[in-house]
Amino acid sequence: MSMEYIEKYRDGRHKCWKDLWIVRPIFVTLKLMAKTTVHRPITVLYPYEALWNPDNYRGRPGLDFNKCLGCGMCAKYCPCSAIILVDTPDDAGKTVSRPQINMGRCSFCAYCAEYCPVDAMTVTPIVELAEYTRADLIYGPRRLAYENTTEGMKVRNEVTLYSDFQNGKGEIRQSFFGLDRPELDEKKCISCKKCQKVCPTGAITMVEHGTNAKGKPILWPEVSADKCVSCENCVSACPKSALHLKEVC
Repeated sequence: MSMEYIEKYRDGRHKCWKDLWIVRPIFVTLKLMAKTTVHRPITVLYPYEALWNPDNYRGRPGLDFNKCLGCGMCAKYCPCSAIILVDTPDDAGKTVSRPQINMGRCSFCAYCAEYCPVDAMTVTPIVELAEYTRADLIYGPRRLAYENTTEGMKVRNEVTLYSDFQNGKGEIRQSFFGLDRPELDEKKCISCKKCQKVCPTGAITMVEHGTNAKGKPILWPEVSADKCVSCENCVSACPKSALHLKEVC
């Protein structure tokens, strides 16, 4: 392209037109200067002034400590591995698991808020996170608290099923946490009760189904659909892979 331009203008016949191309950007610059001189500047005097941010602005994550289940879904779906669960005392002094976030790794994608089944993890409008050391960028469960949480900061994960699209009901939205439920392979279950122990919502109850050859009771887990949030903790904890998630919708 540049060679075609040189061949066209090397003889000097279009010299005046070649020189006039620079006038247009100068005209645009002068026009903008005149406009900003007459009217109020569009910039703000940061840090003395700040731009308004909407409620769902993806700033640093926030946490409602008492609402959190400690299910670990925020840590599981974090693409930056910035979240881990740590043991911390609650208001009653009981040790519970809650998320801790390394803001030096966080990409502010809001996946943690999107995949939280109880809206305990939210987004906040806070973006000023500069610190002097990397250790100060690690936010514990209590430090993640944000008092001015609104409904717009709760990012809910909803999907439309393909079957609803086929039936002409594409406007129907289903909760992501209501699509799958743990299903038991009874032949593999050894009645160890680990699934019941790791369930953060108490959705699993061990129910007796007869006795084995040694006379010990056979206990199989039953899952309450109203309490289950599909966190897969029971699936991961099962030593015999007797549990797996199955779509229920």
